[in-house]
Amino acid sequence: MPRDPTPRSEPEAGLARDHLATAPWTQRARRTVYENPWIRVVEDDVELPTGHRTIYGIVQCKDAVGMLPFVDDDHVLLVQQYRYVAGRPTWEMPTGGVADGESRLVAAQRELAEEAGYEAGELVALTTYHTSKSVVDETAHLFEAHALTSVIGVVPDETELIRRSVFAFDDVVRMVVSGEITDSMTVIGVLLAARRRGG
Repeated sequence: MPRDPTPRSEPEAGLARDHLATAPWTQRARRTVYENPWIRVVEDDVELPTGHRTIYGIVQCKDAVGMLPFVDDDHVLLVQQYRYVAGRPTWEMPTGGVADGESRLVAAQRELAEEAGYEAGELVALTTYHTSKSVVDETAHLFEAHALTSVIGVVPDETELIRRSVFAFDDVVRMVVSGEITDSMTVIGVLLAARRRGG
């Protein structure tokens, strides 16, 4: 086979592959490995734009909501519970899943009532983001919650043993920066709320 008379330089070869970075992969087959009411684990047979075939495992979750409840202009309510995967209790903003057929706003109000004991007169959208870029398929929708009113008789799920406490917002920002708060939804929600406040 004749050689290419004008071999490309290394930078040119890199540029020739740049388009592959954004080219979609093709799903050739999918099988469900495991499923319960909260998650589904699938394994896909996928083909890369280079033609290479591989398997790709995905944990599929329902959409999630997270609400940062401001009890007044300078204080927020956080919840604490033991997190089995982390192996320790963590401080977080109230969070939860969006049920089938439920809107994000309805889910946000439901979870806020269950975990914080409040209903929000105003929900301010902060962002929507993917909690994992690789193996977990979960989208989170974050809100600030304002104009809170107490709700009576709403209890958390049976597995949610929750402690509630009010913190100065500036202290919560410090807890995020110091690494005391590690939950990604809370970290992102607090930093975006701080940015909105000019902090």
